[in-house]
Parts: sequence; structure tokens; C-alpha cells
Amino acid sequence: MALPARLGRFPFWGLSAARACGIPRRSTNSSWQCYPRLRGGCQVMGNQSAFKRSLLFSALSYLGFETYQVISQAAVVHAAAKVLRVEEILEQADYLYESGETEKLYQLLTQYKESEDAELLWRLARASRDKAQLFGTSEEQKKLLVYEALEYAKRALEKNESSFAAHKWYAICISDIGDYEGIKAKIANAYVIKEHFEKAIELNPKDATSIHLMGIWCYTFAEMPWYQRRIAKVLFATPPSSTYEEALGYFYKAEQVDPNFYSKNLLLLGKTYLKLNNKKLAAFWLMKAKDYPAHTEEDKQIQTEAAQLLTGFSNKN
Repeated sequence: MALPARLGRFPFWGLSAARACGIPRRSTNSSWQCYPRLRGGCQVMGNQSAFKRSLLFSALSYLGFETYQVISQAAVVHAAAKVLRVEEILEQADYLYESGETEKLYQLLTQYKESEDAELLWRLARASRDKAQLFGTSEEQKKLLVYEALEYAKRALEKNESSFAAHKWYAICISDIGDYEGIKAKIANAYVIKEHFEKAIELNPKDATSIHLMGIWCYTFAEMPWYQRRIAKVLFATPPSSTYEEALGYFYKAEQVDPNFYSKNLLLLGKTYLKLNNKKLAAFWLMKAKDYPAHTEEDKQIQTEAAQLLTGFSNKN
């Protein structure tokens, strides 16, 4: 490492070259003399062993400083390489997700399931959940994957509470386990789910999916069957509730943020307008859902449902 020129090659900054070497100042009581340079050095007449020890200490100090610098630089390089590595993994993961390669995505991310990176963990939660929903996944395996997804989402949230995606996927995963823990747990978790969807929207108001999911929460409680409402009243003094108007507001807001981002949002806009007896606008959104390009199996199912609802219109007319 190059040091400032005024300090020569001595690491003890702010000290003279003589003191850096451990050579004492000239004193009338000293037992040494400094002669004119002989081959570039001083002629010591006194305690040579002390002088040698001083030189050795100085040399070791310099080497220690240089070693510290090397280690520090190596640590910075290692940290930068680690960040770069995570970025590469995330890029691969996002490519596989967009390509619909659920199995490959899950295999990629499970290699890093011990990671402490929130971005990796919430993606792993999503991949686990998507794998659980693949055709051919056994019921036993599906249940394991659903709980696995929740654990990853929980860890992602613990690592970074400012991640809107971690809040979103934690809420989704909590909702999923309701299918295995009964109606009582499902209703009890409703407030937690709502809280995390709202937090996700607060952190990222431009995420149409979080807004859409908040709409689904409202729609679900707006159409809750009477027997579930009765259970909710037993469990809570003020049970979770909502209205179709609230649901409509979220679905419409999601569409404003990102038009045509999701076929299901179009379908639910149509169904919500049906619930509100606005058949003209219901038909408008159901037609958009029916004509939505089918990229996934879900899109095909939504096209079918929208077409059936539209057929119901024409039959009644």
C-alpha cells in the first residue's frame, strides 16, 4: 500500500522517520552517537539489542497494517461478489417465473433456503405455493408445500419489514393454511391478512396485485355465508366484514394502476357489478375477461366462467 510521501515508508503517521524506526532523540545522557551516513545508515554505539528489537517491532507493525489492509479489501470484494451472486440468482428466478417454469424455479431457489436475503425468501415462498398448486401434486405434498411457503414468507418478513412483497406473500400464505385449519382459524387470521395487504399497498401503492388481493378480501367477506357470519360473531365482538362497494373500489383501483394486468381482476369487476345489479358494466368487464389472451390455465378457466356468465345474461333477456 502506498503511503503519503511525507511519511516515507513508515506507517506511524504523524511521527518522524527516526521515531518510526524506534531511534530515540539525541540526548546528552545517551550512550549513542549518530555519525554521518555510512552506506545509508546510522552507526550505533550503545545497546544494539534494544535497537534491533525496535526495528523488528516497527517492521512487524508495518506488516500487520499491510495485512489488515489486504484482509479489509478482500472482505469488501467478497461482500460485493455475494451481492452480485444474489442479483444473478434473482434474475434467473424472475426469468423462470415469467416463463412459467415452476418446477425449475422451485429447484433453483430451494438451494438457497437457508439464505437471509428477504428477496430470495419471498420468491421461494411464492415458488413453493405455485408448486403446491401444480396439477399432479398430491394432497399430502400440497399441504407440506403450503406450510413450507408460509415459513419462507415469515422469514422474509423478519429479515425486511420494509419489503412490500414480503408482506403480500405472508398474507397470501396465511390465507392458504386456512384450508387446513378450519373456518375458525380462517376467520381469526382475517385481520392479520388484511393488515399485511394494507401494509403492502402502503409500501408500494403501484403494485396492482396487492390492491387486487385487498379487493378479494373485501369481496370474500361481503359474500360470506350466514353460518360463517354466525361463527364470526361468536369468535369476535366485531367480526371482519366488508361490502361489494369496497371490493369494487379496490378492483377498479388495481385496473387504474396497471390496466389489463390480470384476467381475474377483470372477471371480479364483472362479478362485483353483477352483485350490485349493474348489468351494463358487468357485461363490459366480463367481455374483457372473456377476450383476455389465455397465457395460463387460470386464464382459460376465467375465459370459460366469463362466457358462462355472459350467456346467462342473454338467456334471461
